Amino acid sequence: MNPKVDDRVPVLIVGGSLVGLSASLFLGRLGVRHLLVEKHADTSRHPRGRGNNVRTMELYRVAGIEKAIREAASVLAPNHGILQAPSLTGEEQEWLFREIDPGGRLARFSPSSWCLCSQNDLEPVLRRAARELGADIRFGTELLSFEQDADGVTALLHSRETGEERVVRADYLVAADGPRSPARTRLGIGQSGKGELFHNVSITFRAKRLAEVVGDRHFIACYLTAPEADGALLPVDNREEWVFHAPWHPEHGEPLEAFTDERCARHIRAAIGVADLEVEVTGKAPWHAAERVAERYSGGRVFLAGDSAHEMSPTGAFGSNTGIQDAHNLAWKLAAVLCGWAGPGLLDSYGQERRPVAQVTGERASARSAEHSHPGYAVVPGVGRQAGVLAVALGYRYPQGAVLGTDPAGPVVPDSFESAGEPGGRAPHQWLLRAGVRLSTLDLYEQAMVLLTGSAGTAWQDAARRAADRLAVPLDAFRIGDGADDDLAPEPGADFAALHGIRPDGALLVRPDGFVAWRSEHPADDPEAAVEYALRAVLSL
Repeated sequence: MNPKVDDRVPVLIVGGSLVGLSASLFLGRLGVRHLLVEKHADTSRHPRGRGNNVRTMELYRVAGIEKAIREAASVLAPNHGILQAPSLTGEEQEWLFREIDPGGRLARFSPSSWCLCSQNDLEPVLRRAARELGADIRFGTELLSFEQDADGVTALLHSRETGEERVVRADYLVAADGPRSPARTRLGIGQSGKGELFHNVSITFRAKRLAEVVGDRHFIACYLTAPEADGALLPVDNREEWVFHAPWHPEHGEPLEAFTDERCARHIRAAIGVADLEVEVTGKAPWHAAERVAERYSGGRVFLAGDSAHEMSPTGAFGSNTGIQDAHNLAWKLAAVLCGWAGPGLLDSYGQERRPVAQVTGERASARSAEHSHPGYAVVPGVGRQAGVLAVALGYRYPQGAVLGTDPAGPVVPDSFESAGEPGGRAPHQWLLRAGVRLSTLDLYEQAMVLLTGSAGTAWQDAARRAADRLAVPLDAFRIGDGADDDLAPEPGADFAALHGIRPDGALLVRPDGFVAWRSEHPADDPEAAVEYALRAVLSL
C-alpha cells in the first residue's frame, strides 16, 4: 500500500550546508520549486570552509549575492597569504605565498575575485537569499528513508523538534548530506581514492593579546611547525577570536576526550611561542581529511553533490568550491529537464562532467597539503611546489558530457590556465557595454542557452532563434561588435571574436552554467541546421 503523500515538489534537497543551500539558491534563480531539509537546527556555528575561489564567486555574482557575501566577509578582507613558521615569536618565517592575486592579474580573466568568508558567515547569506526566492527550507528535519520508482522519489521526513513525520513525493532528490551520506549508502554506491589522509581537532578560542603577537601579518592561515606543538592558526576576527587546528591521531588509539581545554590551551601557547598567553577555549570539533570520490554520482533519480560525492584535503578549500560548482552544474540541468526543454538524458552528463573534476582536484588538494606540510599529514618527502592553482579554479574542462567538439581524451585540468572559448571549457570573461552599462560576458549566462557571434554573424543570430523556437528551447542570441546594429559592444581595444576563438562570422553556444557547449569558428552553409543539431545533441533532445 502506498503511503499518503503530504507534500509534492519537483526537487527535494537533503542537506542544508554550503552545497545544499547553494543548490537551493541556484534552483530558485531558475524558478524550480523545491524543498530543502537539514537535520541540524541551524546553520553552522563553527568558522570553517572559508576559502571561496574565483569561480565560486562568479557563480554567486550571477546569482546576485556577491555583494552580500563580501559584506559578511568584510572582517577578513585584509587577510592574504599563508605563513609557515616554527612559532609566531621566532625569527624563522616563510610565506608559502604572500598574495592570493599578486599584481592583480586575475582581473584580466574574471569580473570576480577570491573571497575569504567563513562557513558560519556564508551559510546565513545563502539561506536568506534562497528563502527570498521562495525556497521551502526546513532545518531540524531529517530524512529517515526514501524509495524511488520510474516516476519519482518518495521520502519519509522527521521533524526533530515536533516528532512529526511527513511523506514527500519529488521528481528528483539531491543528496548533499555529507561525507557519511546515508543516501549514498542506501544507493549502494562505493568510493575510490586514497581514503583517510589525516585527522585534526578544530579548536575555537579567544586570546585578547594574540593580535599583538600577530601584528601586521594578516594571514589566511599560519602553519606552526614546532615538532611537539604543530598546528594551523586561523583568524576569525583578527582581534580576539581564533581557530587552531591541532593534529589528532585516532589511528594510534588517541581518544577525542584527550583534547581537554587545558591540553588545547597548553598546545596553542607552545605553538604560538607565548607561554603566558591567556587562552579561553570556546569550542572543539573533530574533522577528517580524506581523498575519496563516489564511483557514481547518481542512482536513478537521486544525485550526489558535495561531500557525499567527494572528499578532499582542506588545503586550498578545493572541496567546498567543487561541491558548490557541483550544485550549479546540476541545477540548470534539473531545471531544463523539469521545464521540458531538455531530455532526461541530459542528467546523465552530471556525473560524466563532475566526477573527473573531483578526481583530479582531489589529487591536487592532497598534493598541496603535502607541499604545505599540513599539520598531521605525514607524507613521503619530495613533493615540490604545486603550480596551476588558477587552472584548477577556472580552467577545468569537461572532455565528455553535454558538449560537442571536445577531445574526450583531453586533460580535465590543464597544466596552465587558458581562456580560449573551447568547447567543454568555461566561456571567457570579457567586459561589454550595453546601452552604456558595463557588464561581463559571464553575466549573460544563467537562464537560457546563449549564442554569441561576432559583428558579421547576422545569419547565425537569426538562424539560432528559429532553431530554438522550433525546439522550444530558451535561447538568447547576441551579436557583439562596434556596429550600430550590434547588441553588445566590447570595450575599446578588445577583440571579442579572437578571445572566443572564432572569426567575426563564427559563433559559439554557451550553456546556462557558462560552459561552452559547441563552437563554429567559421560560418556554416546552413547555420540553422548546425544550431539545431548542436542543441539536440547537447540537450539530449
